[in-house]
Amino acid sequence: MSAGIAFWRELKPLILASQSSARADLIRQTRIPFIVEAAEIDEREAEAPLRKSGAGAREIGAHLARAKARAVAARHPDQLVLGADQTLALDDRLFTKPANREAALEQLRALSGREHQLHSAICIVRAEQVLFETIETARMQMRPLSEAFLAEYADTAGAALTASVGAYQVEGVGIHLFEHIAGDHATILGLPLIPLLAFLRRNGSLLG
Repeated sequence: MSAGIAFWRELKPLILASQSSARADLIRQTRIPFIVEAAEIDEREAEAPLRKSGAGAREIGAHLARAKARAVAARHPDQLVLGADQTLALDDRLFTKPANREAALEQLRALSGREHQLHSAICIVRAEQVLFETIETARMQMRPLSEAFLAEYADTAGAALTASVGAYQVEGVGIHLFEHIAGDHATILGLPLIPLLAFLRRNGSLLG
C-alpha cells in the first residue's frame, strides 16, 4: 500500500483491480492509499458477446472495466474498488494486446501513418453498486514507420512490446512512434485521473 494523504476520508484504502504498473504509478503519484488486486477474469471471454453484437470499442472498454471492478468488489464489499480498461480503435477495427513480437509488428504496420483512438474506461464499485463510470478518449497520430525502424523498435522495446494494447508505451521508447497526440496524459496511460479525483471528492472519499 502506498503512503496515504491526510485528505483521504475512507477507512480503508482504494483497491485497484488492475495489474497495470502504469495505472498503479499514476495513483501512487496522487498519494491516495491503495492496494492492487487483479480481477482475474478472462477478458476475451467477457467481451465476446459484445463483439458478436457489434459493440464498439468504447462500450467494450466500459464493460470490461465494470466487470473487473465487480469481480474484486464481491470479495471486498466494504471498500471502493476501481476497475479500468483501455481499448484501441482504428476506424471500426478493435485491437487487443498482441500475443507476440510478430503480432505486435503487424499491429504497428496497420497503425503506421494513421490516427487511432485510445479509449480509457474506469468504474468505481462498492459492494454490488456501480457508483461512477466514465470513458475518456485520446487521439494518437502515428507517423509512417519503416521496416528498419520497426525492427529496431521491437528489439529496443523488448517485453514492453506485448505489454499494452497498442504495442507501445508513450512514457518510454514508444514516443518515437508518434507525430501528434491529442489527449490527457493520464488517459493515454489508461487511467483518467481528473474525472476519477472529481468523483472521489463528490463521494466524500477525498476532502474537497
